[in-house]
Amino acid sequence: MLSDRQSKILKLIIERYIKDPTPVGSKAISKVINCSSATIRNEMGVLEDLGLLEKTHTSSGRVPSEAGYRYYVDNLMELKKMNAEDMLKLQIVFKNQQLALSDVITKSLQVISDMTNYTAVVLGSTSHENLLKQIEVIPIDDVSMAVIIVTDKGYVEHKTIKLEDVPLEEVKKTVSLINNLISGTPIDDVSRKLEFEIKPIIGNYVKQHEQLYNAFYKVFNDFTNQEVNVMGRTKMLEQPEFSSNVEKIKNVFNKLDDQNLLQNIEEDDDNNIKVYIGNENNIDSDVTVIKTHFKNGAEEGTIAIIGPKRMEYDRVVGMLEYIKENIER
Repeated sequence: MLSDRQSKILKLIIERYIKDPTPVGSKAISKVINCSSATIRNEMGVLEDLGLLEKTHTSSGRVPSEAGYRYYVDNLMELKKMNAEDMLKLQIVFKNQQLALSDVITKSLQVISDMTNYTAVVLGSTSHENLLKQIEVIPIDDVSMAVIIVTDKGYVEHKTIKLEDVPLEEVKKTVSLINNLISGTPIDDVSRKLEFEIKPIIGNYVKQHEQLYNAFYKVFNDFTNQEVNVMGRTKMLEQPEFSSNVEKIKNVFNKLDDQNLLQNIEEDDDNNIKVYIGNENNIDSDVTVIKTHFKNGAEEGTIAIIGPKRMEYDRVVGMLEYIKENIER
């Protein structure tokens, strides 16, 4: 257990290093804590021996170690309240009644990515226990229409499709066919039923059956598959520890493009926000992943922020709490 002075020194070093990734010396700390530089150096040496700080080769100052960040998050961090400007940007998204929940989640994480310069990831899925209740279509213009999918548990999702030179009557016949034959089907089985029960007979009912079948098949396939949305992939380039190291950034970029790897970000179904620092996460030892699970009716998934280990932990955790709270409201 650290003394109060050691805790203050470690907290100051980490928070300074987060703002400016240069080694922190004893003089900078002594200006804040009423102690001599010699006393601060001794305490920094103790923290280094405990594995919480590291000494660089290019400076007499210290930088946080992975264990130091972990100690900070578990024992020293004080959550930072969102400022009015950041909160307003998110409220605009959450109060937009025209957006489906999945779009609200994606857009709110995009806002977070823009505000923090970190990468945001959303893994969303519709509960496998849902049954298809019905689909509806609403024309938008001459070629576009919204397909609305409703499940028995009240989950509603909409997708936009484009159909060239297809009369609305043909679309309505297709919708009627799907509702009559597939209503009550588990969501996971809808794509299979479309292929084996609708596809063989749709030509008997509608003329432009191929275009219509392909459009509706894609809608359901997108709906039932878990989605991985990544916002701000290039934000890593704005972090000094990556921008100066080509191999490191190439490695992280490759991992952010790996859909199978990103699927592993999925978080357990609990109410906590988890912080995985460096080697604790399954993405990359040079980054931190902060993530949480969300559930709203039939829709659930994981939201995560990925950034350098030198991350604004107090700010990001507060933002994720705010987003999670609004998603589940």
